Amino acid sequence: MMKIIKYPNKNKWPELLKRPSLDTTVLEQQVSKVLQDVRSNGDKALRKYTLQFDKADLRSFSVNASEIKRSQELVSKELKKAITIAKNNITQFHRSQIEKIKVVETSKGVKCWRRSIGIEKVGLYIPGGTAPLFSTLLMLGIPAKLASCKEIILCTPPDKNGNINPAILYTANLLGIKTIYKVGGAQAVAAMAYGTETIPKVYKIFGPGNQYLTCAKQLVNKEGTAIDMPAGPSEVAIIADKFCVPAFVAADLLSQAEHGTDSQVILVSDQESVISNVIKELNSQLEKLPRKEIAAKALQNSKFILMKNKNEAMDLINEYAPEHLIIACKNDKELANKVINAGSVFLGNYSCESAGDYASGTNHTLPTNGNAKAYSGVSLDSFVKKITFQKISKQGINNLGRTIELMAEAEGLFAHKNAVSVRLKR
Repeated sequence: MMKIIKYPNKNKWPELLKRPSLDTTVLEQQVSKVLQDVRSNGDKALRKYTLQFDKADLRSFSVNASEIKRSQELVSKELKKAITIAKNNITQFHRSQIEKIKVVETSKGVKCWRRSIGIEKVGLYIPGGTAPLFSTLLMLGIPAKLASCKEIILCTPPDKNGNINPAILYTANLLGIKTIYKVGGAQAVAAMAYGTETIPKVYKIFGPGNQYLTCAKQLVNKEGTAIDMPAGPSEVAIIADKFCVPAFVAADLLSQAEHGTDSQVILVSDQESVISNVIKELNSQLEKLPRKEIAAKALQNSKFILMKNKNEAMDLINEYAPEHLIIACKNDKELANKVINAGSVFLGNYSCESAGDYASGTNHTLPTNGNAKAYSGVSLDSFVKKITFQKISKQGINNLGRTIELMAEAEGLFAHKNAVSVRLKR
């Protein structure tokens, strides 16, 4: 199952680093039907799909105050404390991303500046099935609040009894998010993209999910609803040398593999003994995992790659562009400077990916499937629009006017030129 690939030629890297692929043709057809049904039939379609997929027969999709209050009693004190610590760290890191307005006088009498303004209406999707991701609510809800988004709605699937996981409700209440709906999957994306009788339309949709939800986000994005980023199955790449702790590396690989059967993990090293020791640890730890079957299937997509040296290993990593990158090497800081393509990077033996997933402060909503070559992870910037402003004085238009006239005339846009000329004549 765990094959070691030794010294692959560079021309073979693209094939070697391919993600597990799915035929999306049938998937898109199935999801499109759901989207159009919700668009046409609103809440009626939502009830049908919630009964079909979640086995819950709901009269109302809205979470009421008594349900939120009850969730406070169902979450342990220890978990509440842990959520609060994570909230504080994530808030501190994302608050540091707030930009001050900086006015720049580009030439005498010409002042330009930029202001960040929160997106008015955002929708957060939080998975609630086998892994209710209340941690993702922290990652999305905190920057949404810091960005001063006026309307924040939350969609998350109910269990068969029509209840939402109490940790999700507790976290939502802690963040001050009150508008919560019991709806999941592609139908939730449709509701947020088009609006229904109950659920309002939003301008941008955030949040992870399975292949159906991801497909739904991409389809509504084509129609004009913004999404956080193209995302697929979760992944981690680890570069390790003889100074790594094999047990730590194995644990990190498994923590990613347990996400889902389509997750991918990659280990790269310049030492064959490191790879062998990690595989031994991995086999041992796998047997003890409750999600052993999921992790084992994910490991079928795994790659263990032996490279000639660390520089070549880093070139391979940059070609892969992982969602998560762990550098378990003695010269971790030096290698970190060579990172070009990655969603989030973890340095040294003690920086486990789980820290970023939950509580260190960085965001865990990250680009997958090689999209780290062009996309950043979610941050405060994801929840704002940056609008530019300028103020030009009489002196400013006199200084800059002739430049604009010459450029407009050269492009054959004489109305543009005239907009300046009429001012200069005054």
